[in-house]
Amino acid sequence: MTNYISLKHQLPEILLISSYPPRECGIATFSQDLRAALDKKFAQSFSVRVCALEAAEETHSYPPEVRYVLDTADPQSYQTVIDAVNKDNRIKIVLLQHEFGFFQTMPESEFLHFLNSIKKPLIVTFHTVLSKPNDALKNKVSNIVHACDSVVVMTKNSAEILEREYAVPAEKTWVIAHGIHLVPHLGKTILKKKYGLSGRKVLSTFGLISSGKSIETTLDALPGIVADHPAVVFLIIGKTHPSVVKHEGEQYRHMLEAKVAALSLENHVVFINAYLPLQELLEYLQMTDIYLFTSKDPHQAVSGTFSYAVSCACAIISTPIPHARELLRDDAGILIDFQNSVQLTAAVNLLLDDSALRKRMINNGLQRVIFAAWENTAIANAMLFKNLAPQDIVLRYGLPEIHLGHIKRMTTNFGMLQFSKTNHPDPDSGYTIDDNARAMVAVCMHNELFTGKKDLVYLQTYLNFIEHCLQPDGHFLNYADIDKKFTAQNKEVNLDDANGRTIWALGFLLSRQNALPKRMVQQAESILKQTFSHLETIHSPRAMAFAIKGLHYYLSATPSPDAQRLVEKLANRLVQMYRHEAESGWHWFESYLTYGNSILPEALLCAWLSTGNYGYRDIAHESFNFLLKHTFTEKGIKVVPNNGWMQKGQGRAQYGEQPIDVAYTILALQLFYEVFNEARYREKMETAFNWFLGQNHLDQIIYNPCTGGCYDGLEETQVNMNQGAESTVSYLMARLAIEKSFNNQEMNLYSVGIQPSVKKERRRELMLQ
Repeated sequence: MTNYISLKHQLPEILLISSYPPRECGIATFSQDLRAALDKKFAQSFSVRVCALEAAEETHSYPPEVRYVLDTADPQSYQTVIDAVNKDNRIKIVLLQHEFGFFQTMPESEFLHFLNSIKKPLIVTFHTVLSKPNDALKNKVSNIVHACDSVVVMTKNSAEILEREYAVPAEKTWVIAHGIHLVPHLGKTILKKKYGLSGRKVLSTFGLISSGKSIETTLDALPGIVADHPAVVFLIIGKTHPSVVKHEGEQYRHMLEAKVAALSLENHVVFINAYLPLQELLEYLQMTDIYLFTSKDPHQAVSGTFSYAVSCACAIISTPIPHARELLRDDAGILIDFQNSVQLTAAVNLLLDDSALRKRMINNGLQRVIFAAWENTAIANAMLFKNLAPQDIVLRYGLPEIHLGHIKRMTTNFGMLQFSKTNHPDPDSGYTIDDNARAMVAVCMHNELFTGKKDLVYLQTYLNFIEHCLQPDGHFLNYADIDKKFTAQNKEVNLDDANGRTIWALGFLLSRQNALPKRMVQQAESILKQTFSHLETIHSPRAMAFAIKGLHYYLSATPSPDAQRLVEKLANRLVQMYRHEAESGWHWFESYLTYGNSILPEALLCAWLSTGNYGYRDIAHESFNFLLKHTFTEKGIKVVPNNGWMQKGQGRAQYGEQPIDVAYTILALQLFYEVFNEARYREKMETAFNWFLGQNHLDQIIYNPCTGGCYDGLEETQVNMNQGAESTVSYLMARLAIEKSFNNQEMNLYSVGIQPSVKKERRRELMLQ
């Protein structure tokens, strides 16, 4: 798999020209985060090296990724970098982070000479885009734009200003949001206790301190806030900006401290005078109830501090900079006028008094900002790189680590909960046998690759839940509430599919019986055998398909004439459906494609492996190829959406893709590749898995590597940021299938080259013993 193996050839390089840590400034932190995101997401596509910008009279000791240092006050330093970049054939693209203050010590003509002398594709990211420019500024920006191949800005508003007021061609500008860190949302109560703020309502602001932040606006608002909410504390997080210290000393901070004393706010204001490590900063933000952004600069295009606060589930009150107007629209926050303490007092009190409003704004903000996760920002930048250097940049998505954290959080001692609000399990949603059956399959897959006693605890939990749902006549109920009681929903919906999935899970577990405790195996086999009479009665195609899969896995480990007979009976019903519906141009079992389509041909392939009936194999092969034709495009996988499906002779719906359908496709592709040894199936496995990593119509991640959860769906304009059981378990099954097929090929269940007839003969031999 090209994504996940070590590349022998030397990777192309991207040179990032920017301020860079340990230099303390916002763009330095931004560039370090961007480089880290690109490296994590595309480490086998390209490498990112850095040319660090040094301010006058400053020197730093840089990390290994910094290859060059550019002294922005030294003309010879510019020429040295030009020569090095142009001579280095590894460098394919130069990405320059632009802020006017970086290059103010150099004549404009010298800086333009630097840009024009770079003989590699050049991208300039503007961190400041000023509206209503004078002629001099307009000319300066126009010259920079003319010297580069592409321009990046971080908001739509900035792009509109460039086009409208600077005459920058729209096709030259890419809008790539300021990245945000995905966080686990640990819970405010836990974090407040950790930092000694239990019982307090936390307001905060952060960043390198300067008078432009207008922190005094908040201090003037606090007496009116404290009067109504005595438990309020305001955290001012950050050191004074180094350039401010250099020219003014700590004058501004001392003024703020004096104001705190004058207003008798000592018990309600805390200065955290430090440049905090990232994880500590994110914890401060996660425990913040309301984040206050009071910049007095109406021309500030974007704020990283503001973005980080939204991603950490803070309610936001902000002055109306363009970034805030764009992000906080439609009830995602509150805007106040610049330097208006009266409005700020009223806004804070409103949110503290109305927890429902505060929660609604937080959720709206999270949904609005999730597209800007650093992982998505990395994808957008990588696509720009590929656009500029298509012959040199081949995008290969990095494979995330296998992460069971969210699976475990969703599992109680009774079973796996059904839904999650963002990444917080929702007990009110109760339990389903669907989710517990799938979870049992996924954890079996995990235990096969990473044997461990902890997996056995979860397997036993899921198996016990399945047994809890078993009814005397051999069928299963599906829905139970948090009190373990079966709900009325069991009488309102068809339960056949849930029953079929449960047979799949039981059979899958039993196929791994040599690695499992004897008592667990006996329990699962006892449950399975009690269902045989009920299986005779099911006619739902997907229920039959899941049952065939489960019985096939069971037969792979245990001879059973009853199971063999059921496989043939159910497979023959699928064959009959296929022959009834299939015609020229429509090789399918039904007159429509809906959900879980790949399970149907996969089941017939399983039936062939269990029986040796080549008729099953031929229909499996023909129908699966038909399905793939309607599932994959030149851009990647696009499963049949749940918003309208696809009817015979008609077009298909476009939006509403579910992780479970992508995962089922991957599992089917895995089996078809193992049996037929056709490379295209393996290649499609990789393509399909990349859907979770960002190769989809939104170019956004569906899997959350921070929580280990998977978003619940891909809609037309956004992802559903809830991370429920179905989507999370589906991702895990897909991830483990990739791990087994590409990183542990020797562990494949069906070794390439072993004929099904051999398996059949061996199984019959065992049955006679």
